[in-house]
Amino acid sequence: MNTLFAILFYLATLVFVVGLLQRIRLYANTPSPLLIPTTPAPVTQAGVVLRMTREVVFFESLFKANLWTWAMGWMFHASLALVLMRHLRYFTDPVWGWVALIQPFGMYAGITMLLGLCGLWVRRLYVERIRYISTLSDHLMLVLFICIAGSGLLMKFAVHTDVIGVKNFFLGLMHLNMQSLPASFPLYVHLLLVSALLVILPISKLLHAPGVFFSPTRNQTDNPREKRHIAAWAAKFESEK
Repeated sequence: MNTLFAILFYLATLVFVVGLLQRIRLYANTPSPLLIPTTPAPVTQAGVVLRMTREVVFFESLFKANLWTWAMGWMFHASLALVLMRHLRYFTDPVWGWVALIQPFGMYAGITMLLGLCGLWVRRLYVERIRYISTLSDHLMLVLFICIAGSGLLMKFAVHTDVIGVKNFFLGLMHLNMQSLPASFPLYVHLLLVSALLVILPISKLLHAPGVFFSPTRNQTDNPREKRHIAAWAAKFESEK
C-alpha cells in the first residue's frame, strides 16, 4: 500500500501540475479581439484590480445574481480554502505559526464545507432551471467533493487516524524517502478520492479558479473612447502600416 499510494500521488501531482500549466497557457493565448468588459465596468487598471479582488474573494457577481447560490458557494469555497491551509501541517516541518493558529478553524471548516456542498447539490436537484442545464459530470463532481469532505470528517470525529504517520508519509514523499502509511480504510478512501480530484481538475470546469483572471469581461478596462483596443494578433498589422 505504501508503494501504491506513493506512485499514485506522484502521478496525480504530475498530471495536475502539467495539466494546470497547459490550461493556463491556453487561457493566456486565447485572443481577445474585442473590448467587452461587463458594465458598469472600471475605467482604470486600479479599478480592474479592485473589481477582480471583489469577484475572487466575495463572488460579487454571484451575490447580485442569486443570494442562495452565493451563500452556499461562498461557504464552500471559503471553507475549502481554510481546509487546504490547515492541511499544510502535513507538508511542513516545523509547522508554520499561522498554520498552527488556524487549526481549530480549519477543523470546523470541514463541516461548513460539507454543508455548502450539500446545499449546492440540492440546488442542482430541485431548482428546475438549474436541473435542466446540469449534466452527469456536474453531479459526479459534487459527489466527489462530498465524499472527500465526509471521509475527512469521519477520520477526525469517528475513526481516528494516526496523523503523525500521515505527516511522515507525505514528508517522505517530498524528500523521496518513502515512509509507512498508517493502515486505515477511511484514510485510503480519502487519499484515493483526492488523487482522483487532482487528475480530473485540469480537464474539468472546476478549473474556473485561474480562468476568472483571464476573463475579458472582468480583466478589461472600460475605456474605448480614451484608448483604442487592439488584439495581440492584430498589433503586428498595425505596426506595419
